Amino acid sequence: MRTDHGLQVIRIALIGAGRIGTMHAGNIARRVPAAELAAVVDVRLDAAESVAAKYDAKATADLDDVLKDPEIEAVAITSIAAVHSDLVVRAAEAGKAVFCEKPASLDLAEMDRAIQATRKAGVCFQVGFNRRFAADFAAAHAAVVKGEVGTPQLMRSVTRDPGWPAGLSAAVNVKPWTIFRETLIHDFDTLLWLNPGAEPVEVYTRADALVAPQYKDSGLLDTASVMLSFDNGAIATAEANFSALYGYDVRGEVFGSKGMVTAGRHASSPMLQYGEQGISQQTLRSDEEMFGDAYVAEVSQFADAIRTGSAPPVTGEDARRALRVALAAMRSHEERRPVQLAEFG
Repeated sequence: MRTDHGLQVIRIALIGAGRIGTMHAGNIARRVPAAELAAVVDVRLDAAESVAAKYDAKATADLDDVLKDPEIEAVAITSIAAVHSDLVVRAAEAGKAVFCEKPASLDLAEMDRAIQATRKAGVCFQVGFNRRFAADFAAAHAAVVKGEVGTPQLMRSVTRDPGWPAGLSAAVNVKPWTIFRETLIHDFDTLLWLNPGAEPVEVYTRADALVAPQYKDSGLLDTASVMLSFDNGAIATAEANFSALYGYDVRGEVFGSKGMVTAGRHASSPMLQYGEQGISQQTLRSDEEMFGDAYVAEVSQFADAIRTGSAPPVTGEDARRALRVALAAMRSHEERRPVQLAEFG
């Protein structure tokens, strides 16, 4: 652990130099004083070099190269979701603290293997559910915990992405079940977090390919609504869609016996423009716009957890709970019936 002006700095290797990895690299290198971007790893060496060169970090296509480096204390896993759990295990076995983008796994057995590996190694394991670190969502959570909303009765979490990254044709590259395990996984975690002490008992799903129906036969689902019933009586809905033409739309809501809290926003600025066509407002267009500060905060708290030896703010067990709901939602869609969470242990 390097010390810089009295601050213990955690040297982190980034694994995965795609869009989200590039964003995390910039945050680690420039916006988190307690962290240093030591290396960038990607099977595409040119991608690793492109990101690493911006921050004077090492670039490599060989994961073992950084896992064997005693100067590197942690890894940030931002690769494709299918390999997350394997990377968590390998990093833990090498004694590295682990920050892993969601989902930490696509399978419960693999999730358990990752959790066990980090426990056995005694390393910090944090999962990247960024909404928990956004100021408005955190304030809503604090109000619920303080009892200011009373007993939660109705809850809602919404994710509407602004469209396909490279036009509608990009839909064909979306893996089956993405809407549940990689998009709604955020909403499931949000609902679990905003209803502390309660457990989901039943899930019912309706989903379809309404944005790009031509890809439905290949397994694409681009629109979904999931209802969750909790053991404290709360009824929650999580919904997602991949084509909100008006911008990036993420919101949360808890309605309880004493009132309501909401979180999320559409506008990129409070400025309103008045003109011949009426009143207009610029809207957010990406997760980086809405959750820019949250992405920084989650890595900052990860570094703090390593330095202090404290529990990370989002654990592997938290990720497992959200994944369990996602898998139940998938089964509900497949079998067109309500699914009990008890079916998943």
